[in-house]
Amino acid sequence: MPQARLRTERLDLVPLHEEHLPFLVDLNSDPVVLRYLFTRALTPQETEARMRRWLETATEDQGKWIAYAAGEPVALFMLEPPDSPPRTDAAELGYRIPERHWRKGFAKEGSLELLRHAFDDLGQRVVIAQTMAVNEASRATMASVGMSLTRSFHEEFEEPLAGHADGEVEYEITRAQWLASHPG
Repeated sequence: MPQARLRTERLDLVPLHEEHLPFLVDLNSDPVVLRYLFTRALTPQETEARMRRWLETATEDQGKWIAYAAGEPVALFMLEPPDSPPRTDAAELGYRIPERHWRKGFAKEGSLELLRHAFDDLGQRVVIAQTMAVNEASRATMASVGMSLTRSFHEEFEEPLAGHADGEVEYEITRAQWLASHPG
């Protein structure tokens, strides 16, 4: 069974498919979008290799979605098992949005739908999200969807990113917290 197709007022979240490669290449070629993830933009070949791995590891519950607004792809959303550190009791929320679509509320809207899906449809117990401590916009989105800061930590990188010295942060929301703030 494939991942669910999800909808919000403005967004249609479609499970990642090979047809989304041009959007991902565009997204991953912008060093501003990637500044908290990589030290440089990714090549089209690197993006295609990543997409192929993502497609292979997607399950009916978790994976990646491309969000469309008015028929245009506007974001990549992720709901997957955490890998830093690996956990089996939680899912990890993530998102990546082209700069031309920043400050339109897409990150919050898509994140709320993935949280709803995780807790209401999948019965997930905990959802986390991680980012660099200096990524104020992403941290604001995490807080705006009801997630709370649970820890700060430092990771070792071969090529540290700008702001690496300030470390990483992890936000979390539990199913009980979600249900208390979204009854019914």
